[in-house]
Amino acid sequence: MDELNVIISGGFSLAYHNVLPDFERATGIDVTTLSGASQGIGPKTIKYQLEHRTDIDVVILSKEGLEELAAKGIIVDGSEAGLATTPLGAAVRLGSLKPDISDIDALKQTLLAARLVVMPGSTSGLFVKDELFPKLAIADKVSFKVVPRGTDSTAMLAGGEADLAIGPMSELVYQPGVDVLGPLPESVQLVQVFTAAIVNTSRHMDQARQLIAFLTSDLAEAAIKKSGMESVKHHR
Repeated sequence: MDELNVIISGGFSLAYHNVLPDFERATGIDVTTLSGASQGIGPKTIKYQLEHRTDIDVVILSKEGLEELAAKGIIVDGSEAGLATTPLGAAVRLGSLKPDISDIDALKQTLLAARLVVMPGSTSGLFVKDELFPKLAIADKVSFKVVPRGTDSTAMLAGGEADLAIGPMSELVYQPGVDVLGPLPESVQLVQVFTAAIVNTSRHMDQARQLIAFLTSDLAEAAIKKSGMESVKHHR
């Protein structure tokens, strides 16, 4: 049986795992999936894992993270393919009061009132910490914690350790114990594009191209929509 090793970040993970069995059945390719953060530092990042192993064939991560990998010469030129987009959103613990985040002022008050705001230390968390908080002039007033992955932040939220989680909408939906408030206001929004590409050390180039073609086809459309994302071909 043909084999393929994929490493994926949280943003596209829900849609990917929903359609992967269909791909494996249709092609006879056996896929092993690893997980990592699109950006950031430390052993949980995709970049770190790629630098320490040579058997990964396909990466799926935020466009910003992919650009970092491409700059290091890790990616096959021209193999990049946009898969889906997702906006930044916020969530609270299931059963708690739903604060207002509908406009800038409401979001600012909600952030300041939160005992602790959590976010993944990847593309979305970097944006919130380095751009959103300073733009709202609350960088030194809001209590926040950056954690390795989106699942870490939603787990803290569900466990009552934090009052608010911010991250890609696709990493907030269907998480246990979490209630999604919706997307952040447009003027402080980061719409991430999750992208697939082939790693230049891959020994399974044909199978890698098959997977990327499948993920960009209509066959993946329903799963993308269900996971709180929009297909790149329908995003304008």
